[in-house]
Amino acid sequence: MTIIEIQNQIIEEFSVFTDWMDKYGYIIEMGKEVPDMDKSLKTKQNLIQGCQSQVWLHADYIDGKIFFKTDSDAILTKGLAYMLVKAYSGHSPDDIINTDPFFIEKLDLTHHLSPTRSNGLSSMVKQIKLYAIAYKAKNEQK
Repeated sequence: MTIIEIQNQIIEEFSVFTDWMDKYGYIIEMGKEVPDMDKSLKTKQNLIQGCQSQVWLHADYIDGKIFFKTDSDAILTKGLAYMLVKAYSGHSPDDIINTDPFFIEKLDLTHHLSPTRSNGLSSMVKQIKLYAIAYKAKNEQK
């Protein structure tokens, strides 16, 4: 599936909820399903700056695609990070760079999250894009 198709799937999953408390509950449930990140990956280098909670994001580049792992000490944040990882993991740097996370706006997340969580979500997106830019640049030098 493309990043766009995955984002549309995420939007569709949320379409069954009319109440924001139910949407929060679903994000929390997603966070509970995320496997814990190996402690060796919970480094300062993988810690995302600008988040209210501690959020780690690790990227591996395998066969032209980037695979992300994430974890957080806050379950809601872990669910938010999971949605981003679900959308972007397993795609090429170009696809990641060129595809914005429109599901955030479609789900109206920035209006329903606290300002600090919304800023943290933006920081996660920024870090995902930076990983893609870095891997693209590294491979163009080869």
